[in-house]
Amino acid sequence: MPELKLELRDPESGDVVPLRELNREEALAVLEHGEITAAELVPWGSNHTFAVALSHETGQHLGIYKPTAGERPLHDFPFGTLHKREYASWLLSEALGWNIVPPTVLRDGPYGEGSVQIFVPHTAQFDDDEEFWGAETVENERIVMFDHLANNADRKLSHCLVSEKGQVFGIDHGLTFHAEPKLRTVMWQFVEEPIRAEVKADVQALIDHPERIASLELQMAPEEWRAFLQRLVMMTTMETYPMLDPRFNIPYGWW
Repeated sequence: MPELKLELRDPESGDVVPLRELNREEALAVLEHGEITAAELVPWGSNHTFAVALSHETGQHLGIYKPTAGERPLHDFPFGTLHKREYASWLLSEALGWNIVPPTVLRDGPYGEGSVQIFVPHTAQFDDDEEFWGAETVENERIVMFDHLANNADRKLSHCLVSEKGQVFGIDHGLTFHAEPKLRTVMWQFVEEPIRAEVKADVQALIDHPERIASLELQMAPEEWRAFLQRLVMMTTMETYPMLDPRFNIPYGWW
C-alpha cells in the first residue's frame, strides 16, 4: 500500500503548514472548539474517513473525522456505533493513564455526528516494523493489554505509530468492545508470557476506582459493558497473557 502523506496547506499561499504535536489539553481544545474548514476523503478505508482541517486560535491543525453516516454495515457490529467505539477507546486509554490513543471527541462535522481524533505527526516507518513492534517493551505490552481489555478485532501494524516525540500510539479502534470474543492482532510476543506487575496494577486500579470508567458505560450496550467488566477481572486474575489461536486471532488483511 502506498504511503499516505497528510498535510495542511495555507489557503492563500498554498504553502505546507507545519504540523505540531499537541499535548492532551491543547488537542482537546482544538477538537472541541476548532472549526472544521475543509475535509478530504482518505482512500483505502472500508468506512468513510476524512482528514479535516481544524481552525483554532492556536493555529491550523489536522484531525481524522469518521462520521456515522460513512460507516459500512457489518454483520457483527451494530450499525452506527463505530464512532462511539473510537471514543470509548480513548476513554479507556485515559482511564488507564497510558496515553496510547490520540485525543478523540464526538462532535458534529460536515457529514453529521462522528468521532474526530487529533492527527499525530509521526516518524517514518522503521526499517523493520516487525522487530520494533514485536519487541517485549512495556509500551508494546500496554497496547497488547489495551487490546485484550477493549476486545480489539483489528490490531494491525498499520494501526501503530510512534509520534515525533517518541510516544507510542494505537489508532483505528472502531472494531472494539464487542460483547463476544473478537480479539484479532498481529502482536503475539506476549502470548503466555507473564503480565508485568505495573501493567496489571493499572488495570486493577480501574476495578478499585470504578468512577474512572463510568463514562465508558455510556458508549456501550449493556451486554458490551458487562463483557468489558468481565475482561477487566479476567486480566487482573491471570498471571500470563492468554494463548491465542492463529485460525481466529489474526486480523483480516493483517499486513
